Amino acid sequence: MEFSKSLSDNLKRLKQVLQVDKNFDIVYRVFEVADKKAALFFVDGFTKDEVLLKMMQSWWSIKKEDMPPDAHGFSKKYLPYGEVGLVKKEEDMLVQLLMGITCLFVDGYDCCLTIDCRTYPARGVDEPEKDKVMRGSRDGFVETLIFNTALIRRRIRDPKLTMEIMTAGGSSHTDIAICYMEGRQDGALLKNIKDRIQKLKVDALTMNQESLAEGLYPYKWYNPFPKFKFSERPDTAAACILEGNIVILVDNSPAAMILPSSVFDIIEEADDYYFPPITGTYLRLSRMATALLCLLLTPTWLLLMMNPGWIPGPLEFIQLADPSYVPLIYQLLLLEFAIDGLRLAAINTPNMLTTPLSVIAGIVLGEYSVKSGWFNSETMLYMAFVTISNYSQSSFELGYALKFMRVMLLILTAMFNVWGYAAGIVISVCAIVFNRTIAGKSYIYPLIPFQWGQLKKRFLRGRLPMAKKGQEGK
Repeated sequence: MEFSKSLSDNLKRLKQVLQVDKNFDIVYRVFEVADKKAALFFVDGFTKDEVLLKMMQSWWSIKKEDMPPDAHGFSKKYLPYGEVGLVKKEEDMLVQLLMGITCLFVDGYDCCLTIDCRTYPARGVDEPEKDKVMRGSRDGFVETLIFNTALIRRRIRDPKLTMEIMTAGGSSHTDIAICYMEGRQDGALLKNIKDRIQKLKVDALTMNQESLAEGLYPYKWYNPFPKFKFSERPDTAAACILEGNIVILVDNSPAAMILPSSVFDIIEEADDYYFPPITGTYLRLSRMATALLCLLLTPTWLLLMMNPGWIPGPLEFIQLADPSYVPLIYQLLLLEFAIDGLRLAAINTPNMLTTPLSVIAGIVLGEYSVKSGWFNSETMLYMAFVTISNYSQSSFELGYALKFMRVMLLILTAMFNVWGYAAGIVISVCAIVFNRTIAGKSYIYPLIPFQWGQLKKRFLRGRLPMAKKGQEGK
C-alpha cells in the first residue's frame, strides 16, 4: 500500500496500524515546517535524541518560499544527515520504523523520508568467556550487528571486503550480514547461501544463529558433528574471511557463523596463531590427542575390564582395587549424566555461590560416592579426565558430539564386548567421514580428498603468510 499526499490520511492509517494509543514506546510528533504540517514517528530508546533535535531546529527555520516541491528535493536540501532514504510503501516503512529508523512525513509529499539515527542498547566489546586466549586481542562480538561489522572492518581495510545485508523472519525481520572477500570466496556457495536465506519460511529467528543454521542445513540432524564453526572473536572471523571463508553475522547474536567448516577448522583455536610456530603446533596436536582420548578412554577401559586377560603386565594397575557393587557400565553412564547436571547447575547458580557450591559438590560426589559403594575410585578418575578433556575444545558442539559417540561406544561395548567396541569405532569414523560441509565437500578435507600440502598445514602450524614481493604497502 502506497502513501497518500495527505498527511492526515497517512496519520490516520499509521495510528491504527501502529496502535500508538496502546504502544507507549512508539512516539509521534506533529509540527509545522514552512507552514506545512509534518509528523515524526520513532521508537523511544532507538533514536539519538541530540541528532533529531538539531535537525528539527534546522527545519523550523525553513521559509515558505524555500520549501522544495517534492520529498527528494527536501532530503537533498534539508536532511544533511548521512543515512537518509525515501520509502513509498507502507509495509517497507513499518519494517524500518520498528528497526529503529526515524520516519518523517510532510503534507503534500507522497512518500516517507527515513532518517537512520539509530542507537541500540549494547554492552562493551569485552573478551568472550568461551573463546579466551592467553595472548592476543581482548575484544569480542556483541549483540549489535553494526558493532560486529565495525570490529571486522577495523581489521580488514580493503575495499574488496563485502558485507551484504539480508533479512529473515516474517515477524522478526532479523538482519543478517554476509561477509566475504570479493574474489576469494566460493561463488557457488555464496549464491547457495543467499538463495536459502531468501527462501527461509520462518516467523522469527528466535534462537538467532541456531535457527538460521537449521534453516540453511536442515538435513542429517542425526549426525551430531557440527556443520558450522562459531566464534565470538573478531580476529578469528577476520582471519577466516581472508582465507576465503564466508562469515554470517546475525543481529542480536554475539557469535559469527563461519562456513564452510571442516572438522580441522572447528578444532583450530586463536592461540595456535598467537604463539610461535613450534608452540602453536604443540597446542594444536595436544588438542587433537586430547579429543581422541576423550572419545576412547572410558570405552577402552571398560573393554579391558570385561576382558582382564588382555591387560598387559605394565598396565595391571588399571584394574579395580575394590569390589564393584554397581556394574561399571551403569557407573559410567550415571557419571556422564551427572556431569551434565552439574554443568547446568553451575550455569544457573549465582556467581557468588558458584565456587563454594562447586567445591561442596566435588567433595560429596568424589569422596562420599566412592565410600558409599556407588562408584569405584577408578571410574571417578577416568570420568574426571574425560570431563576436563571435553573443555579443551573451543566448540561446544564438537565436545557434545564426542560425548554422544562415547556414550554409544560404552553401550555397544557393554552389550557386545569387543564386537560392539569395533562397531562403535566404525560408526564414529563413518559419522565423521560421511559428513558433509554446507558446500557439499568432504568434512575431513584435506584428508579426503588427500592433499599433503594442506594436510600438513592442518597438523603443523607454519609461519604466518607474508606479503608477496611487489605488494608491500598495498
